[in-house]
Amino acid sequence: MWRNELKQNITSIKELKKHFRLTKQEEIHFKKLVKRHPMSITQYYLKLIDFENPDDPIKKMVIPSVEEKNLSGSYDTGGEKSNTKFLGFQHKYNQTALILATNKCASYCRFCFRKRMVGKSTKEVIKNFKQATEYIRHHEEINNVLITGGDPLMLETGIIRKFLVELEDIQHLDFIRFGTKMPVFLPNRILKDEELLILFRRYAKYKKQIYLVIQIDHPNEITNELKRAARKLLRAGVIINNQTVLLKGVNDNPEIMANLQKKLVSIGINPYYVFQCRPVKRVKYNFQVSLFKGIKIVEEAKTRLSGHGKRFKYVMSHKTGKIEILGIMNYEIYFKYHQAKDPKNSGKFFKKKLIKTACWLDELH
Repeated sequence: MWRNELKQNITSIKELKKHFRLTKQEEIHFKKLVKRHPMSITQYYLKLIDFENPDDPIKKMVIPSVEEKNLSGSYDTGGEKSNTKFLGFQHKYNQTALILATNKCASYCRFCFRKRMVGKSTKEVIKNFKQATEYIRHHEEINNVLITGGDPLMLETGIIRKFLVELEDIQHLDFIRFGTKMPVFLPNRILKDEELLILFRRYAKYKKQIYLVIQIDHPNEITNELKRAARKLLRAGVIINNQTVLLKGVNDNPEIMANLQKKLVSIGINPYYVFQCRPVKRVKYNFQVSLFKGIKIVEEAKTRLSGHGKRFKYVMSHKTGKIEILGIMNYEIYFKYHQAKDPKNSGKFFKKKLIKTACWLDELH
């Protein structure tokens, strides 16, 4: 049972030391860090780490580092607080409602943009799902719902069913999305829960189209178990889109980025977005790549890809909207609002003077 596997997660520095050699100073720092931002790693995902490689990308994504002491940045880079209509419910873009269903994940990414709550506080998690459905019913501009968190697939299948039942008869809803990294962290959540697959199959066929928006950030995450899980989901009629975060020391290399997108396409997962890493506290210093470098990585990666592999957009989730990062010309960076909080900005092109070290829109003139 997948829940039993979660009970074996590595959650303490004492457990981590059985797999990973730490200096005394690192041990002291890590203990302080995990009190502030918890650590949790599934045994399955832990086995993907090459502990002999000091630059192992999987290790960097889930194991604390001393760089997390750096507090530059913000815990709310996308303005989520200002978009919250009531507890656990956000409405930033006209067509999309966002529901924070849980604060738990199968493993905790050290670059998480919701570090303020994931693995910690339930203060932002929805308590009244009926309130959410009533809001959606009265806002006919909403055509899709994103259920996220944390990871909603951490919830029991029965609870996920209740969510879907509440949403299924809202006529103006075209599809329902779940934001998850569960197939990456714990494929057995998919492989060993036929009830979940039956539920998704029923909705995809007779009710609302189900999408999984998953996050695969490195080719090493694409294992045989993940491939089998993806195959089962696809056969159940689920459409899988992938979001990758551009991360320093993980995938900030054109060859790695291209290889990742190729592998996604080969197993039926659609490349969707490559996100500029957000300037989150304890993340910014450790993981952000400059926009100048990011554009070069993305464009060089695309030269190695077919049309299907290069369908993704390079974007940043800014407080003003989802902004596509188009490219550089004449020492200026060009952008376009892919989605905008203010509808007047929708589709708007604009440019900023190039600063080669800038990692976020607010750092550009």
